[in-house]
Amino acid sequence: MQAEKLAYYPFTSEASAHVGNLEISLESLLNSRAYRAARARGIERVKEALEGEIRKFPSSGEAQVLSELLSYPFARMLVACIDDQLFTRRYALAEAKAAYTFLKNESPDFLLEFGDDFGILADFHDSYFSMHFTDYIRFSNSLKDPSWKLTNRQLRAGKIKITKEEFARLLEEAVRERIEQSFPIPDIPPEVSNFCSPYTAEIKEQFEVQKKKFGATDFGVIEPEFFPPCIAHALANVQGGVNLAHSMRFAMTSFLLNVGMSVDEILNLFNISPDFDAEKTLYQIEHIAGATGNTYKPPACDTMRTYGNCIGKDGLCAKISHPLGYYEKKVFMKNKEREQAEGKEQTEKQENEGEKGNAT
Repeated sequence: MQAEKLAYYPFTSEASAHVGNLEISLESLLNSRAYRAARARGIERVKEALEGEIRKFPSSGEAQVLSELLSYPFARMLVACIDDQLFTRRYALAEAKAAYTFLKNESPDFLLEFGDDFGILADFHDSYFSMHFTDYIRFSNSLKDPSWKLTNRQLRAGKIKITKEEFARLLEEAVRERIEQSFPIPDIPPEVSNFCSPYTAEIKEQFEVQKKKFGATDFGVIEPEFFPPCIAHALANVQGGVNLAHSMRFAMTSFLLNVGMSVDEILNLFNISPDFDAEKTLYQIEHIAGATGNTYKPPACDTMRTYGNCIGKDGLCAKISHPLGYYEKKVFMKNKEREQAEGKEQTEKQENEGEKGNAT
């Protein structure tokens, strides 16, 4: 693979070997003026991942290609120092999506070679790829569109027939898995964590703001900190770019609608998910919201457990039988505490005024 190509796919074994052959020391990568552009690009790609899209441009010139290549290991240092599972998922997804923009335009021979690096053995014949069903299941498992289900595919001699674009999409999942599973990185050298600290602090702060974004005042009286564990976990997964099972998507969407979130606000929550289809997602949300005349509530806790969507009870869960009941109880408890605090404050105020009156 030419160096320019390696810059597009820096997570491949060949790219890693190429960077290793350059024999650039860690100290040089962190401190040398020669690699300032690589460090700047590494910071940029992590911040772009935070926004959901790493913008890659065709590299031209030896210096630019080298900066793009070296930006990837530096970006990995930043992600490792951030050490947040949700952010790691976000980063891996963004890198994979960026790779897909190039992969879908590559030649069949290139895609076959690329797949081989990930242990995917495939063939190309008559404009179609074929791959073993075990590899197909492994990389299509997280894709929730019904068209990816094995029952909707032709299985012959243990192989699945797919289009070039579909094969590229599965390679995207392979990239995401490789990057995600390469973290966490143990025993980060102190010089790395110290050097990265100012940048990771800024990125962490921005990420925390994003994670809390769905609870901003735009959503009125909605109080996300009172969501039951199952819904909070589902939201965290969505924000991490993880596809939810259909039953959990329904439960989360119906819950959010019932506590007052709008259709557009829920749609914006899903727009980071892999295979996000705005039109299809909007239709599903509007359907749950009552566009067809029927409104829906989330399933009861027993049903959530049946579908494997209960992640474990907290103290309040044991006394509640429905996710909405959990939220309502939490809100009630908060309001009661506030009323008690206000009553106490009023009593103290009256007592103070009485003491002033007696003094006069």
